Amino acid sequence: MNQPTYVIVSPVRNEEKFLPRTLESLANQTIPPAQWVIVDDGSTDGTRKIAEEAAQKYPWIKLVKRADRGFRQAGTGVIEAFYDGYAAVGGEPWDYLVKLDGDVTLAKDYFEKCFARFAANERLGIGGGTVCKRVAEGLEPESKIDPVFHVRGATKIYRKECWQQIGGLLRQPGWDTLDEVKANMLGWLTATFPDITLEHHRPAGGAYGTWSNWKKNGLANYIAGYHPLFMAVKCLKRSIHPPVLLGAVGLWWGFLSGYFRGIAQVDDRALIRYFRQQQMRRLMGRPSLWDQKPVLR
Repeated sequence: MNQPTYVIVSPVRNEEKFLPRTLESLANQTIPPAQWVIVDDGSTDGTRKIAEEAAQKYPWIKLVKRADRGFRQAGTGVIEAFYDGYAAVGGEPWDYLVKLDGDVTLAKDYFEKCFARFAANERLGIGGGTVCKRVAEGLEPESKIDPVFHVRGATKIYRKECWQQIGGLLRQPGWDTLDEVKANMLGWLTATFPDITLEHHRPAGGAYGTWSNWKKNGLANYIAGYHPLFMAVKCLKRSIHPPVLLGAVGLWWGFLSGYFRGIAQVDDRALIRYFRQQQMRRLMGRPSLWDQKPVLR
C-alpha cells in the first residue's frame, strides 16, 4: 500500500532552544514529509540560522522569512504566518496537511501511527497526538480536561478533503476550536489520540505569561461564539484546576472583554448556532460533541 503524502507548516518565533529537537524528530520519521515549510516569524535569536542550515541539508525543508513585528501576536499572528507557509507549499501534492509547532519532540513512528488512525476511519478529518509535558515521572498530558474532539494547535493533521470542506483556518483567535467544530458540523470526526504522545517543551501559552494566556483564551472563546451560560460553567469547572482560580478568572475576564470592547465574533452564524446547540446539549446531559469516544485504532 502506498504511504500517505503529507506536508508540514510550522510557524516559529524565537525557538533557537527547541527547534533542533523538532528537526531531529522529523528527519528520523519512518514516513518522512514530502515538504516541511518552516516560517520564521521575525525571530531575534538563532532560529532563522538553524532553519537555513536545515534547508541546505534537507531538500524537503523550505524556509519562509517574515519581518519582525516586534512582538508576539496572540491568536492571529500564528495564522498569518501559517498561511504564508501554506502558500509556499505551492503545487506539492499531499493527502494530509500538518500544522506543527517548532518546540516539540516526536517519536520516530509518530506520523506512521497517526496516519494508521486516519486509514482505519474514513470519517476522521482532523487528528493528532496527545501534547505532553515532561515531569519527574516522565510525560503527562498538558491538559487533562480537554474534550476528546479537541486537537491541540501544537499538532494538527488535516485530511485533504476535510481541509477543503471547512475552507481552511479562520484568521481569528479561536481558530483551533472552530476548525474542529465546523468539521463535526459537516459530518467529520475530530480526535486527539490518547495513546500517541509528543513532548511539548514550552508549556501551552508559556510565551505569553499565565495571566495573559488565560485572558487570550477567554477572548478566543468569545470570538468563537461560546454561549455565555456554557462559558460560565466552564469557568466554574476550571476554577478547581491549576492555576486554581487564576485560570478561571482570566478566562472569564477575557470572555467579557469581547463584549466590553465590541469585538466581532466569527462571521458564520450557522457555525455559532451549531456550536451553541452542542454546548446546551452538553449542559442538559444530552448527546453532544463532548460524548465522543477516543479513537484508539
